[in-house]
Amino acid sequence: MTRVVELPLWLLVLILAFATVTFASHFLFPSVRWFFRKRLERAVAQLNERLERPIEPFKLARRYDMVQRLSYDPEVAKAIVEHARKAGIPEQVAFEKAQRYAREIVPRFSATAYFGFGIRLAKLLSRAFYRVRLGAFDAARLSEIDPDATVIFVMNHRSNMDYVLVTWLAAERSHLSYAVGEWARVWPLRTLIRSMGAYFIRRKSRNNLYRKVLSRYVRMATDGGVTQAMFPEGGLSLNGEVGAPKLGLLSYIVQDFVPGESRNVVFIPVAMNYDRVLEDRVLVSADIKGTRRFGLRFKYVARHVGRHFWQRMTGRFYRFGYASVSFGDPVSLIDYLGGNPPEDMLESLGDTLMTRIRDVVPVLPVPVVSAILLKYDGQTQEEIAARFQSLVQDMETRGAHVHIPRSDNAYATEVGLRELLLRKLIIKTGDGAGATYQVHKPDRLILAYYANSIAHLSDEIEPIHISSLTPAEVADAAILP
Repeated sequence: MTRVVELPLWLLVLILAFATVTFASHFLFPSVRWFFRKRLERAVAQLNERLERPIEPFKLARRYDMVQRLSYDPEVAKAIVEHARKAGIPEQVAFEKAQRYAREIVPRFSATAYFGFGIRLAKLLSRAFYRVRLGAFDAARLSEIDPDATVIFVMNHRSNMDYVLVTWLAAERSHLSYAVGEWARVWPLRTLIRSMGAYFIRRKSRNNLYRKVLSRYVRMATDGGVTQAMFPEGGLSLNGEVGAPKLGLLSYIVQDFVPGESRNVVFIPVAMNYDRVLEDRVLVSADIKGTRRFGLRFKYVARHVGRHFWQRMTGRFYRFGYASVSFGDPVSLIDYLGGNPPEDMLESLGDTLMTRIRDVVPVLPVPVVSAILLKYDGQTQEEIAARFQSLVQDMETRGAHVHIPRSDNAYATEVGLRELLLRKLIIKTGDGAGATYQVHKPDRLILAYYANSIAHLSDEIEPIHISSLTPAEVADAAILP
């Protein structure tokens, strides 16, 4: 027992490594996890005291436990059996595939990452690029929402900045759980976004097993009271308009809902608009091609980033105008189902939500000026200002929410013209009061993209679509820089 045993150095190092890992996993790591989890629970308890809608226990459950719960869900089990039968594979193989889907979907929420880092970053980015304004917002109406109901923000999708804006503006109310597409699964975004409580979805997947796992997770989160945010359009608007709803996620929320037994769901319509959408050229280019593949070359990105940093360093950077967020009238699912719901209830609910989103789309200077110049090209600033006032009054009469900087239509006109001139989307001819402004013809579709965002709020604005243009007009559009 006391004999000396000689070992190669590499073997000794390997044995010590295994011993260290075993000690840590059995003795050290559980204690460390317990210590930090207790601290996290205290921090969340303090955080919940200032939130209007506290973080639900569902979000704080261990990710491993949630993956297991989702994998062994009775409905998922039925889907596993069916998938195995159709694919001609063992049920264990199908189960492992379902579990892989569950691990892909379930987030790893961190309250510290979200409220400590995410909110600060969202606020910093929002203010760095835009003058952020809160549009229509009925605080009293929103405060009447049942505290036990699951709140779901349904939003139009203008830009990837939408996530940032709403996350910041909702910071004092609750944590938001987003559904994000494949673009966010790349490293290192994947880890960051998952820690913020977002869950990944494969938008184009037709795999029944995958869709069952996804639908059960959404249903569990809804039953667990998790405040969620979703884009019913399913993707970024390519032409600037608020599009028709895609009913996939909405169907997961509504299915199996039983009034009086299930937790109530309250949808809050949210509409966003910008004086400048960072991705506008990429989106319009995709609209012209008729595909949602956003081809963006690295040299274009490098050029814009380099120009941006140079403007910052030389003090010549102007923020990208205004960004505004408005909140519409909430829709209670119990109330909606209570009054003889139509047979096509899901489509009807989707249309109702999109209509309420359209009703509160903020009206900003650039979309108004763009609409005027597209219809009346070659105007002086005084003529544009007069048309601006007339158009704004018409929209306000219809109940639109209009943001007028400094409550001065003349100044708002100046802001809109300045933003378009800085981007060279319009051309100024002459000097002084007699100077005229004309649309830069190759960028006509970019101006249409902004005008389309408010076209539904006035009969004076005619929306412009790719289908309404001649091939020559489309060919002349120099979309990418």
